[in-house]
Amino acid sequence: MEITKQEVEKVAKLARLALSEAETTAFSQQLNQIVAYVQKLKTFSTDGVEPTSTVLGQTNVFRPDAVEASLSPEQAVGNAPDAEASCFRVPKIIQES
Repeated sequence: MEITKQEVEKVAKLARLALSEAETTAFSQQLNQIVAYVQKLKTFSTDGVEPTSTVLGQTNVFRPDAVEASLSPEQAVGNAPDAEASCFRVPKIIQES
């Protein structure tokens, strides 16, 4: 399987990334190297190897759920540079189309 420059351009467009011709070529080559490495890994036999999520033998340590005191809305926004009605005010970043 080969990743073409057209596929890189398509993914870049979907991600709304502006790539130069040099970047498109470089990413295509890099992705092809990654795919080749994964194909190489597929040649190794894993028969008899148990699936693992970690080789360190770690287990999840959960704390019990307990209701604890939390900040009041006034305390939560107390250090905010700009707050209104117990809410953080931030600059608008969404553009109208």
